[in-house]
Amino acid sequence: VLKLFKLLHRTRQEVFKNDTRALEAARQKINEEFKNNQDETSEEKINELLKIASDVEVILRTSVIQAVHTDSDKI
Repeated sequence: VLKLFKLLHRTRQEVFKNDTRALEAARQKINEEFKNNQDETSEEKINELLKIASDVEVILRTSVIQAVHTDSDKI
């Protein structure tokens, strides 16, 4: 669980580099979700939550694009 938590935060830092608002929002959401489920004891539910977190990490890494305006009509 801790390994996945750290991986999500590392991915967040990579994906949202130089975007302080997105970095903070992602940090809060990751921490909130893990805190909300920290007392979960059902092995089945824990495995399901870990699968969801793993899927989120893959989506962040492969599907999120950060764009920067380089000119008034170029991104």
